[in-house]
Amino acid sequence: MMEPYAIHFAPLQGYTDSVYREAHAQIFGGVETYYTPFVRLEKGGFRNKELRDLAPEANTSASLVPQMIAASPEEFRRIAGLFRESGYRRADINLGCPFPMQARQHRGAGILPYPDEVKALLETIFEFPEIQFSVKLRLGWDSSDEAQALLPFLNGLPLTHLTLHPRIGTQQYKGETDQKAFSRFYDSCSLPLFYNGDIRTLPDIRLLAGRFPRLKGIMLGRGLLSSPWLATEYISDIPLTAQEKKEKLSAFHTLLIAGYSSRLEGGEHQILDKIKTLWDYLLPDAEKRLRKKVLKSSRLADYQEAVRNLIYDTSITAGQ
Repeated sequence: MMEPYAIHFAPLQGYTDSVYREAHAQIFGGVETYYTPFVRLEKGGFRNKELRDLAPEANTSASLVPQMIAASPEEFRRIAGLFRESGYRRADINLGCPFPMQARQHRGAGILPYPDEVKALLETIFEFPEIQFSVKLRLGWDSSDEAQALLPFLNGLPLTHLTLHPRIGTQQYKGETDQKAFSRFYDSCSLPLFYNGDIRTLPDIRLLAGRFPRLKGIMLGRGLLSSPWLATEYISDIPLTAQEKKEKLSAFHTLLIAGYSSRLEGGEHQILDKIKTLWDYLLPDAEKRLRKKVLKSSRLADYQEAVRNLIYDTSITAGQ
């Protein structure tokens, strides 16, 4: 049997902050590398929220790589400089974000139709020899040929790896992933390659392993948000029992509440507003009646009781 792929946890704005990453690493594990949601320049500076999220003292359990999004070498230098000053020696460059607000400024997937801009941006890595860089990208903005056309250039860069999400930017997260386009990229890619996109179950991972045996690993996002035990089950090849999953979920949730309670200063309502976002993805098959009680709770004590009922009354199976 082949060695298991490395599992990386995709960054998702609003979800995978340092509180979430630390709790996940401590309770579930199985993830080789976590990433920060992308750091960007806004009005010439950095947002305090992103500076707090990057702080080494807030990231002691999870093996963390900060991610940047930039449109120009100037922006790249500012953000990479921040990473270096914060003590990071690895960084990921986002060429995959499909959000129109970023794409219009030639950031994320929005830069892919402009190969000269991509080259100028990525050649800035040579100014930071102490940092090892990776790149996360899509197939293109409105054509799957765009990343393919960049591949000879990418293959020549000293990157630790590439992560490819096989959709174009204009799709956002809708429609099918393009397996043929991924396969074409995979065949011509000489760098270590990770797959990202619509991997939600153990069978999904195993299917991918059979189809692309040379992959370096898999980056999971929504799959881990909905089934946070997925990485550890895959890496250990030992399925957790339903009871183990429920106990881990309960401990995970307790850590999240403790983390957000110590960070947020707006009282119960602010904590509730933040922690409820967890249920955008977690346990998607839970009974609607139980989920509604969780989301309608207006006091922390009521919320915690509703969560206990949801976790212990929901049927959880292996690979769900």
